Amino acid sequence: MDRDLVALLGFIGMFVLMALRVPIGVAMGITGVVGFGTLTGLKPALNLLGNVPLSVLTDYNLLVIPMFILMGAFASHSGMSRELFDAGRAWFGHRRGGLAYASIAACGGFAAINGSSVATAATMSQVALPEMRKGGYDPGFSAGLIAAGGTLGIMIPPSTIFVLYGIMTEVDIAKLFAAGVVPGLLGVLFYVAVVQWVAMRDPQHLPSGRLYSWAERLLSLKDLWAVILLFLFVLGGIYGGLFTVQEASGVGAAGTLLIGVLRGRLRWKQIRAALIDALRVSSAIMMIVVGAFLFGYFLTITQFTQNAVDWLVNLPVGAYGVLAIVMLGYFVLGAVMDELAMILLTVPIVFPAMTQLGFDPVWFGVIVVMAVTFGMICPPVGMNVFVINSIARDIPLGRIYRGTMPFIAVDLVRLVLLCAFPGIALWLPKVMGL
Repeated sequence: MDRDLVALLGFIGMFVLMALRVPIGVAMGITGVVGFGTLTGLKPALNLLGNVPLSVLTDYNLLVIPMFILMGAFASHSGMSRELFDAGRAWFGHRRGGLAYASIAACGGFAAINGSSVATAATMSQVALPEMRKGGYDPGFSAGLIAAGGTLGIMIPPSTIFVLYGIMTEVDIAKLFAAGVVPGLLGVLFYVAVVQWVAMRDPQHLPSGRLYSWAERLLSLKDLWAVILLFLFVLGGIYGGLFTVQEASGVGAAGTLLIGVLRGRLRWKQIRAALIDALRVSSAIMMIVVGAFLFGYFLTITQFTQNAVDWLVNLPVGAYGVLAIVMLGYFVLGAVMDELAMILLTVPIVFPAMTQLGFDPVWFGVIVVMAVTFGMICPPVGMNVFVINSIARDIPLGRIYRGTMPFIAVDLVRLVLLCAFPGIALWLPKVMGL
């Protein structure tokens, strides 16, 4: 059978399984093994099925993912997200839309100690959403804001998506972390601008709260030392040469646990809950990673990857024209696929093409992360939206999606700026001498 036809049938089969609600990792794995077996025979396919999961799950580099997730779980269960929100409310709550400002600031701060978009959205929806609803904020806009704020979790370091991209492309993860800082902070500023616009346009939907005294504001900062210490310790250790990114993830998780225990915030009940949460999320992620590797081996023997790279490079539309096509592809995939699956499936194809066209690999990593964040909040899948809807079931999905639209608009502006001015992402790594 023609290998191109087999590759096409493989993609169709994978999407059919996903449409039938088969988990993404399982759908990719089944398609990969069946396709591999179609071209090589049953025995090689069974060998692939036996060897790939073991090699992936014992890969030292991938240790970063569960450790950073565990770090975020300990931080969440020790109340650090609540402290971030309370500090933001004390400083901004008296302004119109002040609780929305506090939510954005808390999302950005929590993203600095948690590498997951979904975890950031889930945590902040439990902390900030009830407070905004009590304050009379529009529920759809509030939920949409938190869904969008959650995407900061995979832009502001540490980020599991940057880790995966770095491992797959052999790009320095420390450089990727540094490159994500300015675009992440730019995202915070753009989201604040959206809140200001909505507050001016529909002031009744974003009322102001009480004015906190200066003493109360300063007092609210005293509990932020733990977040600041963890952020500086983990990233400072990486850039100071004290430990590698892999070691930093373990040190960060252990440090978060130690701080929570010493503060009396993490007792056995909270530790057990954090371990269970981290295990669930890590297991789901690693299943996707295993499935993507199985599917990747299938694509390799069909020579689809190399053919796709050659096709992209030779398109008569110029380098930025190819980039635009790739970004459009990410938007389409983001509507039906998890962000991890997108990275694992597409990066082996688009990364060689982008580097051949002369694009900086670190900058392109930031662009890819920006592109996949759209899938987290865009219909019809929007993982962050579904997570928030599962917590606040009385807010319809359609209403949450409408709430995300202004944030999607400014994210498009941010993406265009990053494409037009690569220095936004590359300035900090250059300053740091990376």
